[in-house]
Amino acid sequence: MPARIIEPPPLAEATYKAREVEGVLDLYFYRKLGFWLAQSFARLNVTPAGVSLFGAVCGVIAGHLYFYRNLATNIVGMALHVFANALDNADGQLARLTRTESREGRVIDSLADHLIFLSIYVHLTWRCSIEGASPLVWLLGVTAGISHGLQGAAADYYRTTYLYFVKGGLPADLDSSVILRSSYRRLRWRDQAWPKLLLALYLNFTRQQEMLSPQLNRLREGSNQLFPHQIPEWFRTRYRISARPMFKLWGLLMTNTRMLLLFIFLFLGQPIWYFWVEVTILNALLIYLIHRQETMSQSLTELATTR
Repeated sequence: MPARIIEPPPLAEATYKAREVEGVLDLYFYRKLGFWLAQSFARLNVTPAGVSLFGAVCGVIAGHLYFYRNLATNIVGMALHVFANALDNADGQLARLTRTESREGRVIDSLADHLIFLSIYVHLTWRCSIEGASPLVWLLGVTAGISHGLQGAAADYYRTTYLYFVKGGLPADLDSSVILRSSYRRLRWRDQAWPKLLLALYLNFTRQQEMLSPQLNRLREGSNQLFPHQIPEWFRTRYRISARPMFKLWGLLMTNTRMLLLFIFLFLGQPIWYFWVEVTILNALLIYLIHRQETMSQSLTELATTR
C-alpha cells in the first residue's frame, strides 16, 4: 500500500525547511525536482531512508567515475552526482510530505552524504597519485576531506539553529550531545545494535558541531531554560536580523558550491586544485564565519539573560 500523503496535498514550498535558508539553485531546481521525486516515491511506498541510500549508491558511483581521466566518463559522473544531490533533497521532502521525519532518518541522510564524498575524495586522490603526484597528495586528500567534514558540520549547525530560533521551535526540536548521550546509554548492543550504531555516529557529529561553535551551543542550551515553552517573537526577530546577513557566505560551504568547483576543475583536468581550494580558501572562510557567529551568539546570549 503506497505511503499516504497527508491531505490536502501541499505545495512544493510546504516541504522546504524554510525559503530563506534555501540557495537559488535549491529553490529553482533541486527543490522542485525533489518535490516531484518525493511525490513519486510516496506513491511507490519508498521510505525516506530508502531514498537516502539510493542517493548514496548514485553518489558513490559518481565518485568512482571521477577517477578516470576521460572527460566523457567524468561528465556521466557529474550527472549521477547531480541526481544524487536531487535525491538528497527528495528524502527530506518525502519525510515532510508524509510526516515521517525522524532522528534515524536524519542520521542515515548524513551517513549517505559522508559516503558520497568519501568516495569522491578517495577516487580523486587515487587519480592524482597514479598521474604522478607526490605521495603527499594522500595527506592533502585526507586534509581536504577532514576540512570538508568540519565545514559541513558547522554550516549545518548554523542552519539548524537558525530554523529553530526563527521558526519558533520547541526545546525538543534541538539535539544536544547531553541528550543524545543519555539516549545512547539506554540502548543495548545485544538487541538494538543498529539504532545504537546510528546514534553513536550522530552523537559524534553533534559533539563536533558543539566544539566548533561553543558560544552558539551555549545560546541553544540557554534558550531551553529562558524560553521553555516557545521562542518569543522579539528574540526570533532579533536572531533573524543578526544571523541572516551571513547566509550567503555560509552557502559557500554547502554542497552546491563544492559541486560547482569540482565540476570546473574536472573540466580543466586539474582535480587536485579542488583540494587546495578546500584546505585554503574554504577553511579561511570557515574561520571567519565561526568568529562572526560566535560573536553574534555571545551578544544574543547576554541580551537574552539581561532582558
